[in-house]
Amino acid sequence: MSNAALVIQIDEAIGAHGLWKMRLRSAIRSHHCDITPRQASEDCHCKFGKWLLDPQFPSAHRDAVPHSVVRRVHAEFHREAGKVLQLALDGQEKTAIAALEGAFADTSEKLVRALMNWKGELLQPA
Repeated sequence: MSNAALVIQIDEAIGAHGLWKMRLRSAIRSHHCDITPRQASEDCHCKFGKWLLDPQFPSAHRDAVPHSVVRRVHAEFHREAGKVLQLALDGQEKTAIAALEGAFADTSEKLVRALMNWKGELLQPA
């Protein structure tokens, strides 16, 4: 897999994970979501997670630090999303908003930084 293909996946992941905030806000307002908190908590269900965890992922990249950092933070992101979603579905709006704006937002920012760092390394001349 070329660095350019990896960069495209990273850009898509940044966009897709940015949409989670809107999805969670909607769940907080409606007390409904199309997925369960358990599904939200697992990092292997989203397109990026499937790609990141694919056994066919090129070992040269899979064994590198950026991949392991992104993998760890991506899992943390989904755990926090699951917590917010559970609160939302339980009708705990104020607590869900606090979690969304607190731990979830912090983890979301960490994920974007990790993805941007990985992208930056991929764009470095060889």
